[in-house]
Amino acid sequence: MLEIKDLSVRYKDSKTNALTSVNLTFKKEEFICILGKSGAGKSTLIRCINGLQKPTNGEIFWKGEPLSTKNEEQLRLVRREMGMIFQHFNLIPRLTVIQNVLTGLFGYRNSFKNLIGWYSSDEIKEAKQVMSDVGLAEFMDRRVEHLSGGQKQRVGIARAIVQHPKVLLGDEPVASLDPGTSNHVFTLIKEMHLRHQLLTIINVHDVALAKRYATRIIALKDGKVLFDGKPEAFTDKEYHEVYEAQMDKSLTYIT
Repeated sequence: MLEIKDLSVRYKDSKTNALTSVNLTFKKEEFICILGKSGAGKSTLIRCINGLQKPTNGEIFWKGEPLSTKNEEQLRLVRREMGMIFQHFNLIPRLTVIQNVLTGLFGYRNSFKNLIGWYSSDEIKEAKQVMSDVGLAEFMDRRVEHLSGGQKQRVGIARAIVQHPKVLLGDEPVASLDPGTSNHVFTLIKEMHLRHQLLTIINVHDVALAKRYATRIIALKDGKVLFDGKPEAFTDKEYHEVYEAQMDKSLTYIT
């Protein structure tokens, strides 16, 4: 479904690669958590997957076709199939919950309709259903700026799901939330993953969350893949190699 071959990225004016010779294959219905210290290359990898960052070398294949051969309009169609959840929500604060969720449909509509904010009854019905699925039905007309962090991230999830994505991407979606809220948001993401039979790839800084929810863990260090395997195989030894620190022994056994 999604394949990465010999992917390397070096940013302008940098002396080292953000990613080096990354080779990965992802399949439908996998729930993948990507671990690594800050600067390990996690965000760069996500940006390459959705076509926002061009590789320096290597290639990403989506449905067997290389992204590098696609023009901007073709890339837009690829991104339409990849819902994105952001760390800092990327919502429009003064708009209501339903208005923000409806922006997830922009990739399917012409620019004039998007500009004037006109939506069909079917589109509004669909957005309401997704909001209900993520527990936001009662907040439909509330402006986003008045929501809590966890509620804002639920809006972000609903906006991604209303796109009808094949892939759900997350770039540290719970990094700014407290531990309890993080767990609730991850539970919701897993529910949406299962309900819509998605390929889900999420960057996360919390090893315990990754071990609890992922079907597969990938760990990056200095832009290279250091670990790729089942959550139960990511033990204290692997943690120490990735983070250069000692892991709480209790985390080893979380499933």
